[in-house]
Amino acid sequence: MRRLRRTVILLLALALVAGAFYAVVTVLQRSETLVTERCIAVVGPDSYELATDQAANAALITAISVQRGLPPRAATIAVAAAMQESKLRNIGHGDEVGPDSKGLFQQRPSQGWGTEAQVMDPVYATNAFYDHLVKIPGYETMAITEAAQAVQHSAYPQAYAQQEAMGRAYASALTGHSERALDCTLRAADTAGDPSAVVEAMTTEFGSLPAVAQGRTVQLNITGPQAWAVAQWAVANAKALSVTQVDVAGATWNRQDRKGWQDSATPGPMTITVSAPKT
Repeated sequence: MRRLRRTVILLLALALVAGAFYAVVTVLQRSETLVTERCIAVVGPDSYELATDQAANAALITAISVQRGLPPRAATIAVAAAMQESKLRNIGHGDEVGPDSKGLFQQRPSQGWGTEAQVMDPVYATNAFYDHLVKIPGYETMAITEAAQAVQHSAYPQAYAQQEAMGRAYASALTGHSERALDCTLRAADTAGDPSAVVEAMTTEFGSLPAVAQGRTVQLNITGPQAWAVAQWAVANAKALSVTQVDVAGATWNRQDRKGWQDSATPGPMTITVSAPKT
């Protein structure tokens, strides 16, 4: 009887532990689903929110401006233009004004912007925008809406002005001129990250960088605004690339903590860490 009693007590204890574990897991899973995923750029007293896919496209547009050595104002103009044209989404349709308009900038193949496949490629479309922008004399000092209109030839020439402040905030953060300015709130990564994929995406958008992929990390030998540009690009792309942590210049962004940029206790090289495989 004693042995049977001990066995029953042990089984009940195990059942209680299993039940408690299940309850904890369930609560955590539910709490994850309640997280609203978003990115916010803060410059001075103002903040601007974008969905994660919009922020990733803003990061691509800005990274290409950095690769081309353009001033931050060029990125501001481009991000504002894309926000007005497509809401910073790579859409495959136009409107009554431009039925064949497509892509981030709603560029029209019929107007010489390239083939349909080309204008639907965000990298091609962004470079095409900048190719036109840099040919405009004095675009660096023009009003944002005037510079954007000079490229886009929109039926609504003043519409770009309403996106100017948002474009400036994201461009300032993503060119690295505003440190700790971009934060994304994300759920836990549901797939394992691939450091090689991070390097590939980074190279496509920024050009060649001194990056080394090792284990679950990518380490970069860069400093200053360039380091902050890449770091905040990694945050903007954290959802798609399963990035869990970014360390740069004595600061850390941690996906799980959801506290934004925090001082790092162990300053080291700029490092991007991706999620581990599920066990």
